[in-house]
Amino acid sequence: METKVLTQEEITQLKDLQDKRKNLSEQFGLLEINYETQKQSLLYQLNQLLQEEDKIGSQLQQKYGDGTINLDKGEFTSN
Repeated sequence: METKVLTQEEITQLKDLQDKRKNLSEQFGLLEINYETQKQSLLYQLNQLLQEEDKIGSQLQQKYGDGTINLDKGEFTSN
C-alpha cells in the first residue's frame, strides 16, 4: 500500500469543510433546543388562555344562561 502526502492547501480545505460541518451541527442543535423551549412556552400560554376562556365562559353562563354573544354589538341572545 502506497502512502501519499496531501498538499497544505488540500489539508486546509478539508479541515475547513470539517469545521463548517461541525458548526452546522452545533447550530442545528441550538435551533432544536430553542425550538423546543419556544414551543413549550407557547403551549403554556395557550393552556393559560384556554383556562381563562373557560373561567369567563362559566361566569357568563351563570349570569346569563345558555345563548350566544355578539361582541360587535355587546349583546347576549338566549337560546
